[in-house]
Amino acid sequence: MLSYLLLLSVILSGQAQKILGKQDKDACICELSSSIWAFPAKRFEEIEKQVKICDDNLKDFKTKIKNNIVELPKMEATLKNIVKRLKPFEYLNTNGLYNALHLQELSQEIETIHQTASEAHQKNPSRETHKLLNELAKARNDIKSMNEDNFFNLEAMKTRLRDLNNRAQTCKTIPDDFRSSCHQRIMTNISSPSTTKLNSQSYSYVSGAWGRDAKLNSKQLYWEHCLVSGHKHGKTIRIYKLYEDFMGNKNYKDEPITSSYSDKNTVQGSGTILYDNTVFYQCYSKAEICSFNITTKTTKRINLDGAGIDNKFPFCYYSCRDWTDIDLEADQDAVWVIYATEENRGNIVLSRLDPVELNITHTWKTHLFKRSVTSTFMVCGVLYATRYVNTYQEEVFYAFDTVTGQELNTLSVPFEKVAAGIANLNYNPVDRKLYMYNDGYLLAFDVFF
Repeated sequence: MLSYLLLLSVILSGQAQKILGKQDKDACICELSSSIWAFPAKRFEEIEKQVKICDDNLKDFKTKIKNNIVELPKMEATLKNIVKRLKPFEYLNTNGLYNALHLQELSQEIETIHQTASEAHQKNPSRETHKLLNELAKARNDIKSMNEDNFFNLEAMKTRLRDLNNRAQTCKTIPDDFRSSCHQRIMTNISSPSTTKLNSQSYSYVSGAWGRDAKLNSKQLYWEHCLVSGHKHGKTIRIYKLYEDFMGNKNYKDEPITSSYSDKNTVQGSGTILYDNTVFYQCYSKAEICSFNITTKTTKRINLDGAGIDNKFPFCYYSCRDWTDIDLEADQDAVWVIYATEENRGNIVLSRLDPVELNITHTWKTHLFKRSVTSTFMVCGVLYATRYVNTYQEEVFYAFDTVTGQELNTLSVPFEKVAAGIANLNYNPVDRKLYMYNDGYLLAFDVFF
């Protein structure tokens, strides 16, 4: 230790020490000052501090290296995944297929819209149809230019065509009496529940639908439809001829729709409606609509192109409600189907059905993402959407008017409920009431315009 301190002292002083001596007989006598080996405590403390800083830096560096060893394989795997996913798009782009393919789809779509608008103009020429045909001609030229220039905004053109299609559908065959039942286009208020009762089966039947036959001038038929098998399937519908019977759970008749819960015509999901003594619903595990006539006991089917099913696009605001991909609604002269497609990026698509022939007469595409909604219903050709506020309150926040093609995102019409979840919500034009299946409870509201 002494030799270390001596060496340190000499090194730190940076000076050579010259010591003189004298001879005394046979000995050499030197006078040596010990002060040259005095320990430089101050300098040692500074070096000790620097050594500690270096040691801490080394520890931090080792930690970073250790973390990088763990993270680098993850980063490498992520990059490989990104590269793999981008390869098909690179192939399409470099081979010129991406532009050609999508431009061809746009061309086909605009031709379909143009045909619809032309038929509407020939049947009932108006300023709107004339303006629409001019805009379609301009859009057709724009698509042609995009193909020649190989430069375009695909998303902007798709949005443009969606709006043109909605206007063409509106011009198509909407009858005048379709618009006459409401004093104004948009509702203003919903009352407190005028009817509140538990369904006739059990409180455990949390999913289903209920209401009154929605056909104008139809008999007073109240109906109830509860789902079983994981709140997914139904094979019967309970019919009451009087409101008093419905409230008292008496004098009802269970009409069989199918013989089993796995039949191809079994009801799937809670989007059921009764219109003109006919049950409209989603067919078992299919993107199809079924109609079952209670009188004739016959079933019809129609395919719903591109509709997401099996919880692909359910109502999902706050908490997802399973098996609500397809929602059937009715008003004074039509049955409506509300669903979502991949082609419309999960946004709501609205189709109007001819209830007798069971074919689609009109289709509108909205900008409203279906999973951002609790439930939907139709009133006088206007689609309304609700969202969760809390366990005991819901709010109508959105409307899409099929007559004007306009979307309204600034609505705020609150109304009450008795539980959190809504399985079905439908409007009846006969008594102008809104019917809700609310986690096993059956509620009815008055609607005001």
